[in-house]
Amino acid sequence: MNTPIKVFFSCLMLFVISCSESNKEMLPIMGRQTFKEVDGKVDTIFHTIPNFQLVDQDSAIITEEVVEGKIYVADFFFGTCPTICPIMKQQMLRVYERFKDQPNFVILSHTIDPDHDTVAYLNEYAKRLGVEDNKVWHFLTGNKEHIYDLGSPEGYMVPVGEDEDAPGGYIHSGAFILLDKDRRVRGFYDGTKAEEVDKLMQDIPKLFAAYGEE
Repeated sequence: MNTPIKVFFSCLMLFVISCSESNKEMLPIMGRQTFKEVDGKVDTIFHTIPNFQLVDQDSAIITEEVVEGKIYVADFFFGTCPTICPIMKQQMLRVYERFKDQPNFVILSHTIDPDHDTVAYLNEYAKRLGVEDNKVWHFLTGNKEHIYDLGSPEGYMVPVGEDEDAPGGYIHSGAFILLDKDRRVRGFYDGTKAEEVDKLMQDIPKLFAAYGEE
């Protein structure tokens, strides 16, 4: 693991994880916290994913409004990835099949190679996977710097970027990231391991239940 990635994960380990001791079913809220005093009371402000604007496999403009009021799973990949991406997509397909009929659920898969992974390419990529409902699973492309910023500690908190020493020329996390309706990170799961994805699929209903949904 190269030095920048080591530094990244060292910083990530310092992030505060908040959870309720009174309810063991509650998922943690991950990321940095800040505190603000309002009318003599201290409010906790949790880390949230910043606004974004990308394009999906159907040429639709996808912004934060697409996930407003929805629970979603995010990941990063690239179409020519020779290592973990094919495994990740087969595992994400399990999540898609399990929750595609669930109201207020979305998957966002961000390419980190937008020069190659065009809208047309992603459209064919989705079809090859067997993704039928494009309103549930969005394969996103767009400005490379914007995508990399979304992966930064200010965004999804996972390493993404170019690396000439990495297979395929890019490095990225294999994480599936679970987010709540407020765009707060509630869990990281290794998208290359079936047992981790099983855990993700167990945690998604917990979030729906926290919002009073089944």
